[in-house]
Amino acid sequence: MAQAFADGGTATPVPRSGRYRWLIVAVLFAATTVNYIDRTMLGLLAPALGTELGWSENDYGNIVTAFQAAYALGFLLMGWLIDRFGPKIGYSIAISIWTIGHVAHGFAGSVASFMAARVILGVGEAGHFPSVVRASSEWFPQKERSYAIGWVNSATTIGVILTAPTIWLFMVWMGFDWRQTFIYTGVFGVVLLLLWLWLYSNPRESGKVSEAELAWIEHDPPEKIERLGWSAIVTKREAWAYATGKFLTDPVWFLMLFWLPKYFSTTYNVDLKVVLLPMIIMYLLSDVGSILGGWVSSKLIQTGHSVNFARKATMLGAGCCVLPLLFVSGLDNMWLAVVLIGIALAGHQAFSSTILSIPPDMFPKRAVGSVIGLGGFAGGVGGMIMAKSTGLVLDATGGNYTLIFAACTTVYFLAVLAIHLLSPRLAPVTVESKA
Repeated sequence: MAQAFADGGTATPVPRSGRYRWLIVAVLFAATTVNYIDRTMLGLLAPALGTELGWSENDYGNIVTAFQAAYALGFLLMGWLIDRFGPKIGYSIAISIWTIGHVAHGFAGSVASFMAARVILGVGEAGHFPSVVRASSEWFPQKERSYAIGWVNSATTIGVILTAPTIWLFMVWMGFDWRQTFIYTGVFGVVLLLLWLWLYSNPRESGKVSEAELAWIEHDPPEKIERLGWSAIVTKREAWAYATGKFLTDPVWFLMLFWLPKYFSTTYNVDLKVVLLPMIIMYLLSDVGSILGGWVSSKLIQTGHSVNFARKATMLGAGCCVLPLLFVSGLDNMWLAVVLIGIALAGHQAFSSTILSIPPDMFPKRAVGSVIGLGGFAGGVGGMIMAKSTGLVLDATGGNYTLIFAACTTVYFLAVLAIHLLSPRLAPVTVESKA
C-alpha cells in the first residue's frame, strides 16, 4: 500500500505571504455569482412565462426536474472531466456549456425545449463546485483552504439576491423582453470565460506569484502523485463519507431556495420575489455563516488543532446554528422568522464551506474533482427526494412545515456521525501502487 500523501509535516514554519491567490478567489466569487443568477432567473420569470406559454404546474415541475436530474448526473461527468484536464480547461468547458444552456432559454418555446435548455444548463453548472474545490486545493494550503472556499461559497446567495435586480435592469431599464434578457445576459458567461482563461493557471506556472507566496501555497507535505480513477474512488470509505454528508445536507439548501418564497406567501402573505428585504436579510446572514465557518475551520488548524478536529467541530457548531428552525413554525412575527431562518441558513453555509474542504484533506488533487462530483450527485439525488417528500408532507398536514423543519435540524448531526464512522480521522486515503 502507498499513501496518497507523504507522512510528516514541514520542517520549519512558513510565513503567510502574497495576495495573488486571493485574486483567484475573486474570480471564483464572480463565477459563483453568475452561476446562481443563470440558475435562478427562470424561477423568477416562471409566473409570467407560465401565463404567456400556458404552462401547467406539472409542466413547470417537469422543467425543474430536468435541471435537477441533469445537475446531479452532470456532477459525475464534470468531476471526472476536471480531474482529467485540470481546472483551467475543465472549468472553461463547464462555463461554455452552461452559458449555451442559459442563452438557449431565449430561443425556447415548448416545454420540451425549455427542458432541453435546463438540461444543458444543469450539466454545465455541475462543473462549478468541482472546479472551485480543485482550484482551491492548488492555490491554498490546507490550513487556509476552508476560509477561501467559504468566501467563494458565500457568492451563492449573492447570485440569488442579484437575480431580481438583473432582470429589472434588462427588462425594465433597458426595455428587453424575456427572450432578449436570457440571450443578452449570456454576456456574463462570456466575460467570465475570458477572465478565467486569462487569469487562471497552476501557481508554479503562472509567473505572477512571488517565491514567498509560492512557498506558502506549497508548504503542505508533498503528495505522491496518483491518478485515481472511478474504480478506485468508489471503493474508498472516505469518498462515501463526503457523499453521505452531501446527500443528507444539500437537500436543506434546495428546500430553502425553492420553498421559502412559498412558505412566506402562505404564512405571512408576502411574495419574496417582490418584497426583497426579507430575502436579502436571510441570505446576507447565510453569507456571514459561509465566511465564518470557513474561517473557524482554518483558524483551528492554524492554532494547532488537527484537521479532523477542526472540520468536525466546525460542522457540529454549524449544525447547532440550524436548530432555530424548530421554533419557526407558527410564529406570528415575520421578522423574527426571518432572523431565525437566516441563522439556520448561516449554519448550513458554514457546514457547506467546511465539508467542501474535506475531499482535498483526504484525496490527491487529481482525484478531488471526481470526489466532489460523487458528492454533488448524491446531494442532487437527496434534493429530488426532499422535493418529493416535502410535497407529500405538506399535502398530508395541510401545509404545516413543522415536520419538515424538524427533519432539517437533524440531518447535520447525522451527517457528522456518518462522516466520523466512515472516516474517523479524516486521514489521507491509501491506494494500491500500480506498475
